[in-house]
Amino acid sequence: MKHDKVALVTGGARGIGLGIALKLADTGFTLAISGRRTAEQTHVALEQIRRHAPSSIYVQADVTSAADRRRLLSAIEEDLGRLDVLVNNAGIAPRIRADVLEASEESFDEQIATNLKGPYFLTQAAASWMIRQQQSGPRLHRTIINICSISATFASVNRGDYCISKAGIAMATRLWAVRLAEYGINVYEVRPGIIESDMTAGVHAKYDALIEQGLLLEKRWGTPADVGSAVSVLATGALPYATGAVLAVDGGLTLPRF
Repeated sequence: MKHDKVALVTGGARGIGLGIALKLADTGFTLAISGRRTAEQTHVALEQIRRHAPSSIYVQADVTSAADRRRLLSAIEEDLGRLDVLVNNAGIAPRIRADVLEASEESFDEQIATNLKGPYFLTQAAASWMIRQQQSGPRLHRTIINICSISATFASVNRGDYCISKAGIAMATRLWAVRLAEYGINVYEVRPGIIESDMTAGVHAKYDALIEQGLLLEKRWGTPADVGSAVSVLATGALPYATGAVLAVDGGLTLPRF
């Protein structure tokens, strides 16, 4: 398969991010993946991606750092020459789940910096580059996809800072969709539900029981590949005329029912 488009997936070397990266590589994208871990720690994941997209790269970068965000995009431009899709996937859960009456300011700051501020300003920089590409060459399909969470609307009082950060991402999707429409850059939100990953490992037994009791319409855990499939639909332009849309990948969890 010819790989002539480039997608950046932050946090793309593990969990949901890796599921997204593998699916995009399989559908014709060269991948740039980023994260806080070293290149050595992400070698196995990158080799998996390169089986489908040989020119793919890994850039160690922390989205909370303005300098790292600049360096990340510069590395992609130098090595791959273009950017067609940005997937803001990097995110963290609270280190300690704490009731909102007791949660720390330090945890709040970390959640907002990683889950909201970093993606917001990476989008700003990447969108500016995409606009320059649109203005200097053919007007191509370019896309920004925010990986959000059902926690954008579900209140979890023992991780309020996480919920607030994801609610912010949901609004950021709307803002960027409005602002970038004139340049032909579509912006979407993918909202996963209960996905089997390292982030949910500590609550596996809890959700096993809830799923068995009928929490979901589709009676199974979601997988990173499920999220990857949804992202691929949006990244390839297979869902036209829908910028700003929210695509729930939650097995029916959020569908109101009696």
